[in-house]
Amino acid sequence: MVETIEEAAPDRGPDAAPTKTWGDWVRFVLRGVGQILISAGVIVLLFVVYEVYITNYFAHEAQSKVKNELRTEIAQGNDPLGDGRLRLPGSKAPSVPDGTGIAFLYMPRLGADYAWAIVQGTNDADLEKGPGHYVGTALPGQVGNFAVAGHRVGKGEPFLNLDHLQAGDTVIVQTESKWFVYRVKGMQHNNIDSTDSDGIPGREIVSPSDGDVLDAVPDHPSDSTPTERLMTMTTCHPKFTAAQRMVIHAVLWKTYSASGLTMPAPVKALYNTQGS
Repeated sequence: MVETIEEAAPDRGPDAAPTKTWGDWVRFVLRGVGQILISAGVIVLLFVVYEVYITNYFAHEAQSKVKNELRTEIAQGNDPLGDGRLRLPGSKAPSVPDGTGIAFLYMPRLGADYAWAIVQGTNDADLEKGPGHYVGTALPGQVGNFAVAGHRVGKGEPFLNLDHLQAGDTVIVQTESKWFVYRVKGMQHNNIDSTDSDGIPGREIVSPSDGDVLDAVPDHPSDSTPTERLMTMTTCHPKFTAAQRMVIHAVLWKTYSASGLTMPAPVKALYNTQGS
């Protein structure tokens, strides 16, 4: 007797899985890719939440502690910049420990509630407490370049809106006995990106490896004898990346002597001329 094809085929039974077609495999792969993409998206979202919100929470807690400690020091008449504990450029004197508050920073353009304690040092741990003073650069009010770094997104983001500054805006640094008022350069043409007569712009975008902006005369490493009292602030650029650095240069405009925590009236008046 000749068997038919159906008779020759094995009995798969009622519970046997159907044979997958090419289209089934395509749909299977696409579903897998979709699930992977969804999972990756969730991971990225969680990373963003951590970097922007969670790190901000811990950074603000750390900054609050530094502020309170610095306020206590100033209220008691103790100045970490003036009692020999902080290493001056070229000095061998003992230094303030990294992460310790050394001065307060205000920018009227960024609002009346903008107030940060500057810490000594710029390593990761220091910058998670607040804007950090580059060790080896000048101190507030000194001839040379007082340089400060700060995070732009996450980890407290003290320099989040640094790009809002305009030529001529004031940047205020408070120590125990002095209030130093710097003005953002680029004032020659009321253009922050333009250079003043000394060849230094109010703002520039550089690569992360460009250390010349921290020289005593920014961008002029061959000039070993500075004559101006400058301040430089650096942060990542553009926002959410570290591809470049945005740099703001300012020059000392006025100095007010005032002990304690109360802001002098002339300094307070600056908030009436620069809206946030």
